[in-house]
Amino acid sequence: MKIICIGRNYRAHAEELHRDTGLSEGGNAEPVWFLKPDTALLRNNDPFYIPAFSQEVHYECELVVRIDRVGRSIAEKFARRYYNEVGLGIDFTARDLQRRAIAQGLPWERAKAFDRSAALSPEFVPLADLGGDVQNLRFELSVNGQVRQQGSTAEMLFTVDRIIAAVSQYTTLRMGDLIFTGTPAGVGPVAPGDCLRASLEGRELLNFDIR
Repeated sequence: MKIICIGRNYRAHAEELHRDTGLSEGGNAEPVWFLKPDTALLRNNDPFYIPAFSQEVHYECELVVRIDRVGRSIAEKFARRYYNEVGLGIDFTARDLQRRAIAQGLPWERAKAFDRSAALSPEFVPLADLGGDVQNLRFELSVNGQVRQQGSTAEMLFTVDRIIAAVSQYTTLRMGDLIFTGTPAGVGPVAPGDCLRASLEGRELLNFDIR
């Protein structure tokens, strides 16, 4: 099982990331993506423990698509055949480590792929129950009862089907693979005692504490 994460897929977040880290604002012809190992999964609304190696871990709430059949070199027009359910996830990022890696021209794995850095909703919702259009879904994240992120998949720079087509040119997609499709603006740090709650089209899918 692979966790495929799409970077800079919402323009406003790409701009805030540029201001924070100096990273390019995007404008890529293809999706930017990276992988997390399966040990990064944080399941069942278990608490997230801030790792000792970082002083600044940020939340990034994202729509997650679960692949339900094997495919490689998938044409965009056929990509919709490869998923039927969606959930929510949080891509936790050690922002201080990421800044350091970017400044040194190094990979980001230590900032992105650490244990339990990919929170995943216990429930996935059939697209049919959400109107059937993956590019017309709203989601939001609140921290301690205050809304911090609001996004609509209509605002994605690269659609889900485009992402699947692009990624599958390089790596085979298998049943159970997860695609974190990018985060909207509003990312920020977490602290012990925080409570994160995230909802998709009004359905609460994530609710867990930071320790």
